Amino acid sequence: MKSAETQIEARVAWLYFMEGLTQADIAAKLGMTRLRVNRMLVEARTSGLVGITLNTPFASCIELERALVAKAGLKAAIIIPTPQDPDLIPVLLGQAAGDFLSNHLEENVISGFGVGWGATLRETIRHMRPGRYPDLCINSMMGGLTRGQELNTFETASGLANRLGAECQYLAAPIYAGSPQSRDIILAQDVFREAFERIATNDVAVLSIGDLSERSLLVRYGLPRDVGTADLLAHGAVGDIMGQFFDQSGTPIDHPLNRRAIALPLHDLVRIPTVVLASGGANKTLAIAGALRAKLASVLICDEDTARAAFDLAQVEAAA
Repeated sequence: MKSAETQIEARVAWLYFMEGLTQADIAAKLGMTRLRVNRMLVEARTSGLVGITLNTPFASCIELERALVAKAGLKAAIIIPTPQDPDLIPVLLGQAAGDFLSNHLEENVISGFGVGWGATLRETIRHMRPGRYPDLCINSMMGGLTRGQELNTFETASGLANRLGAECQYLAAPIYAGSPQSRDIILAQDVFREAFERIATNDVAVLSIGDLSERSLLVRYGLPRDVGTADLLAHGAVGDIMGQFFDQSGTPIDHPLNRRAIALPLHDLVRIPTVVLASGGANKTLAIAGALRAKLASVLICDEDTARAAFDLAQVEAAA
């Protein structure tokens, strides 16, 4: 009797997985109910009669996504296969981030959307689905360069607002003040105090992460002339978010430059429900590991090789 049932189960599995018949087609063909067909398919999987293998480069990415959510405390992770050409990473990550954020906007009521700057975020904007969100406010979460550039915070915020038919508000200031004292004077003004109150109440923030190599836009264009990467490295810096440098544990370094940054303080990111960190590339491994360790983001969008190395490093640091 058991043998006969096993033969029927095998036939059901063959018709479904190999010949592509629907459960209704199989029920009609074999003279049984759809419920019985469904139960047999479930049993075929659990008994090992059917084994499913994903022959796709995304299989290992999906596995890593699940591990990051389960063990790194993320709400979500989007991992893409690492391309052979590292210059393609910002483009591919931008596509993934654009799709994620478009879905998030369509599925949730969002009133405040904060943005940073960088090549990946530029590509993210290009790949977000156009829409009409008149009640949505796009705002820059940090000061910008004093010269016009497509990667600048001002252009990033306005570009996204135009694409989404949303309101746009800038943080009209440079990335860094001349000194910690001048920063305090700037932020004491009503217009900036109100801006930071608004930024801290964003529902979503999408940010990128920088390192200290020459690939970094901040290193090339944004650092003050009186601050060099050697000094930041000597203080333990491995990367930055919104112009604020942190060490391998994700803790802001004790350096005057951090106290000159005109941006939402990193410790205030926890007040934002969804913080998306979209970055990748081997040069950012240490920085992404630090961000994971300190839980500076709730969603990570990254390439597989970098995410795996950063995840492994963050776990080692957590265990130490």
